Amino acid sequence: MYLFRLAMASLANRRFTAILTAFAIALSVCLLLAVERVRTEARASFASTISGTDLIVGARSGSVNLLLYSVFRIGNATNNIRWDSFEHFANNPKVKWAIPISLGDSHRGYRVMGTTEAYFQHYQYGHQQSLKLAVGRAFASDPFEVVLGAEVADALHYKLGDKLVLAHGVAAISLIKHDDKPFTVVGILKRTGTPVDRTLHISLGGMEAIHIDWHNGVPARGDGRITADQARNLDLTPQAITAFMLGLNSKISTFALQREINEFRGEPMLAILPGVALQELWSLMGTAEKALFVVSLFVVLTGLIGMLTAILTSLNERRREMAILRSVGARPWHIATLLVLEAFALALFGVLAGLGLLYLGIALAQGYVQSNYGLYLPLSWPSQYEWTLLGGILIAALLMGSVPAWRAYRQSLADGLSIRL
Repeated sequence: MYLFRLAMASLANRRFTAILTAFAIALSVCLLLAVERVRTEARASFASTISGTDLIVGARSGSVNLLLYSVFRIGNATNNIRWDSFEHFANNPKVKWAIPISLGDSHRGYRVMGTTEAYFQHYQYGHQQSLKLAVGRAFASDPFEVVLGAEVADALHYKLGDKLVLAHGVAAISLIKHDDKPFTVVGILKRTGTPVDRTLHISLGGMEAIHIDWHNGVPARGDGRITADQARNLDLTPQAITAFMLGLNSKISTFALQREINEFRGEPMLAILPGVALQELWSLMGTAEKALFVVSLFVVLTGLIGMLTAILTSLNERRREMAILRSVGARPWHIATLLVLEAFALALFGVLAGLGLLYLGIALAQGYVQSNYGLYLPLSWPSQYEWTLLGGILIAALLMGSVPAWRAYRQSLADGLSIRL
């Protein structure tokens, strides 16, 4: 115990250097834990981009491709699904709710999705969170109404009542626009931190209306054009959709219905479990995830090397101090233990300060990060894995402290009570 008090007194005597060293370790520890917590929560948030949905169904292709275009609005479907096939499974006794999705158009680089009111009622993300409107309402009977994601509204400065024109295709700049059938903004969703924020939502009737006078991918000319008012009076039931999502009455029937859809003879379709496909997609990004973690480990190592350098640099300056300690009865192993304790104390202070910085940062940025990036960073105790990392840092500090301790041990043996200046 007296050695520990002596180590504290020695650090207090060199407080400026000790504070800087501990602060460098604290920053590296904070970065390591922040990266680990963000990595963990990003994985959880990624896995919960869509939640509460049991099956996603699309044209037969790959599970990752289906997930990308139906949930993340990335890429395009290989084919469409007939509307009667959707109705067949939407009316299945095992199905509680069904959300149809129709993709293919865009607006200034943002994807447009046609769907129904069921989307706003049943689609969930995060920890079973439902979509909520910041202002306005969901689209209703008028096919030319649009509900914007939060990012679309902010980036393009739209507000309720504004008119906008959709473009054919998904390119950022499109030469073919549906300028004869403008849409009115009737609602803006609250920010979710998911692809919903980057999507314009219209009704399936609206998606059908803007293409009702198109033939073979080309708009009609002259007398063949159908105006918006004329389109409102027509049957706008879609002939085909891109994909659909299903919520089931019982989780037990998930695999049975998945097999039934995959073996459906009406047309080739693929049903995937969102959670499984998300894990498969996340595994493709595992290299970047590990690289980020390795970089943060090297930052911690740099902080510990800085501590080692500071202690080694002070050794020659402290040889008189060590000689005085020898003169009052300290043995060489006492000197070595003293330096190991100093290294451990610096690392311990750095770890505690790093934890404090981490929780301060989370408290200040929690709301912003969740609303803008969809990451929920909890103010919780470190996990078992994080405690393991912190323990590893302290052990590494002890090992590094043994280097100057060994040098001090040898010097105290060689110097005895008279040091060579």
